[in-house]
Amino acid sequence: MPSQTLPNFPQSEVAKNNKSGSCWVTIGSNVYNVTGFVGQHPGGEDLILEYGGKDVATIMRDASSHSHSEAAYEYLDENLIGFVATDAVLEAAVESDRPRDILPLPPTQTGAQELRANGAAEHVPTEQAQPQADETTGMASVHDLYRQTDIAEDYRRYRFLNLDKPLLMQVWNGGFTKDFYLREVHRPRIYKADQSPPLFGNGLEFLSKTVWWVVPMVWLPPVAWGSWLAYLGLPTVYQFAAYWFTGLGLWTLIEYGMHRGLFHVDKYLPDNRVAITGHFLLHGIHHYVPMDKLRLVMPPALFLVLATPFYKLAHTVFYWDWYVATAVFCGGIFGYIGYDCTHYFLHHKTLPSWYQQLKSYHMEHHWKDFQNGFGVTSRFWDRVFGTELVMPVKAVKVS
Repeated sequence: MPSQTLPNFPQSEVAKNNKSGSCWVTIGSNVYNVTGFVGQHPGGEDLILEYGGKDVATIMRDASSHSHSEAAYEYLDENLIGFVATDAVLEAAVESDRPRDILPLPPTQTGAQELRANGAAEHVPTEQAQPQADETTGMASVHDLYRQTDIAEDYRRYRFLNLDKPLLMQVWNGGFTKDFYLREVHRPRIYKADQSPPLFGNGLEFLSKTVWWVVPMVWLPPVAWGSWLAYLGLPTVYQFAAYWFTGLGLWTLIEYGMHRGLFHVDKYLPDNRVAITGHFLLHGIHHYVPMDKLRLVMPPALFLVLATPFYKLAHTVFYWDWYVATAVFCGGIFGYIGYDCTHYFLHHKTLPSWYQQLKSYHMEHHWKDFQNGFGVTSRFWDRVFGTELVMPVKAVKVS
């Protein structure tokens, strides 16, 4: 598993974060930053601030105060920022001959024994309590997608890529075999918060980064214009709507097909550095650094290159009427816009409870099973083609 760490906070520091501008809570040894939720809490801002800097395990189980759904716990999971080291834990680490067995949390089995001996083991998870890491991705849970990789240790251990150096030439010059490359590129690494690892290391760097809102800003106007022209050129609004939604439906199949048959063409990937480097640029980098905010949506220049053949295909298939072909194409491009924005939101936004399941589904594709779960905006085609991820059934925590 890639070396990943979240910081340990002393109890005194956690307690200070009890205001609307910075509000943390704990459950056991886990520390959560709930600042962004203070103004949205159904029970009111005052209630959540009352427990700022404190443990909320008991109050969250108290149905008479305010019942909490599974979505509330999933929100906390997404905002795990570290672990709280109580004074007793810190004292035990100071007195220990092997403090690294205790800190950073969670402790090793040996460290847990010392904590018990010092009366400081309450609520502290041990290695025995940790879920087993997946053999392929090296991750034990979705939480690992939010834990920063120890870059030096990761490179020392795996000898793949150094995240602090330009990645492209490391892939090109690495001499990696196909099997080694595919194993490591699907083992996610988490770079520094809100930063992107260097790809080119030169003036081309900005071309590889795209803020999510650029996608609707650039492509919605031409889609709206093309849709308007198609609407004017077709006999009825019903025909326009039928063709436009046909394009939207076709996009969902294209989305699935490209993700499975192009982005994850692992089995048929040639074993040479040209193919490996191409795979890395196209999709490998996203699985390698999945939480990179600026490399989640497709740069407009690259999308223009990929969209041009589809434009020609639409006008070839629907050759008898330019307006029909344009309506189909615009519906498809609108689907792409929705896909790219949805993809970003699944990685980086707190979503409504009805959308949370799709987020969990996609994140499982990253941390557990990249060989299934190719649908991003829905599971429909995964069900049709037998690649649907089997999601664990969770009990709702309300009391």
